[in-house]
Parts: sequence; structure tokens; C-alpha cells
Amino acid sequence: MGIAERFRLDGKTALVTGAASGLGAAIALALADAGAAVACHGNRRPAEGTARKIRELGREGRSFSADLSADEGADKLFSDVAAAMGAPDILVNNAGMIHREAAADHDLHAWKQVLQVNLTSAFRLCQLAGGKMLERQRGKIVNIASMMAFQGGIRIAAYTASKGGIAQLTKALANEWAARNVQVNAIAPGYFRTENTSALQQDETRNRQILERIPAGRWGDPEDLAGAAIFLASPASNYVTGTVLVVDGGWLAR
Repeated sequence: MGIAERFRLDGKTALVTGAASGLGAAIALALADAGAAVACHGNRRPAEGTARKIRELGREGRSFSADLSADEGADKLFSDVAAAMGAPDILVNNAGMIHREAAADHDLHAWKQVLQVNLTSAFRLCQLAGGKMLERQRGKIVNIASMMAFQGGIRIAAYTASKGGIAQLTKALANEWAARNVQVNAIAPGYFRTENTSALQQDETRNRQILERIPAGRWGDPEDLAGAAIFLASPASNYVTGTVLVVDGGWLAR
């Protein structure tokens, strides 16, 4: 297999959570462009727009809805995808939410909801998809972490806890599953232009402070994650597991 072919995903099926917009949509489109059929999950709104763009690329793209803040959300999603497209060869746990509030006043319901969406549902999908991958002795799981897996942040205690958990969960699963040819890795995005960061982008002072700290001098665009996602989902990364790949324009290097 030549090097270019090692980045191809022809014949593979991928499930991307939170694929209606932002990072998830960009990752789903990149996987399709590399040859995969993609199940596009939408939590708050359908991901049919992303699925339609995938079909315009000549690939199979289907939209699925499930509430990952509910205990049964991950199970419903996996069941629906497996019935329609088969158990995925690639799982991208991208769905996430953020709650901004001072830690001393942090609403407990909001804490539980953030942990459920960002961490617990991701773990359950890893169990469900990973179980099938272990049976086949091949598979790729890519969890979307954050720079907050390395830093504490401010006024985002639940988000930071969940993303730190994702990074450590990635390593734990990689340790258990590597010998059965299932690679589990994570991507830690920096400051990207998404709905989750819209408040920061609109805050003139914070926006300036953020840009001054990023060596690249700009916010990341969702498409900037495409290369990392393809690498970790493809045979090109068959000897890479348990890593957290930072894509942050140089933020953590400062």
C-alpha cells in the first residue's frame, strides 16, 4: 500500500457525533472525502445538511438524531446506526456542550448534563462501537478532547473536567484494546470558530487576548481539523494509539 493509499477510507463506515455543524460537520465531510460512508449525528438539531453535502460528494451520508444528554441516548444512536449502516469501523466522539459559570456557583444540574454529553455518552459509544471493533480485530476511535485537557480554564469547571476525562479515557481504552488492533486516540483543538466559542469571539477584550496568545495569529477554522481526523481514522496511524494530538495554532507552546 502506497503512502497516499494509507490515508484512504474507502469501504469504511464512520459515525460522527455532533455533526450538524462546526467541528463535527468538518470532520464528517473530510472522512467522506477520503472515501468513508458517514453516519452524521445531530443532538439539538438534525445533521441532514451535513449528510446531504456528503451525498453530493458521491458518498453515503445519513442523518441520525439522539439526545446524548439522556441516559439511553448513546444506546439509541448506536442501535439506529448499526441497523441502517452496520456497526461503524470509525467512531468520532465529537458531540459536546459547555456551561460558563463561576465554579463556586456552578449549577449541579448543568454539571451533570455537561458530563453526560461530553464524557459519559462518549464512553458508552466507545463501549458499543468498540465491542464490535474488538470482535473484528480492527477499528479506529477518535475522541475530541480540548486544550482544557491540559489547562484549567476559567468559569468552565464541568467542561474542563469532562475534557480531562476524555483524554484519560482515551489512554485507558488504548491500553486495553491496542493488542486487538483497535486504536483509540484523541484530538485536542485549540480556539476554533464554533458556536461554543461565539461568546468569546464577540467579546472584544477576550478575542484580542486570545489572538495575542496564539502564535498562528488567528482562530482555527473547523476545516483545520480535517488532516488530523483523517490521519487518526486511517491506516496511516495503525501504530499510533493513546495519544492526544493537539491542534491549536501553537497555543500550548507559548
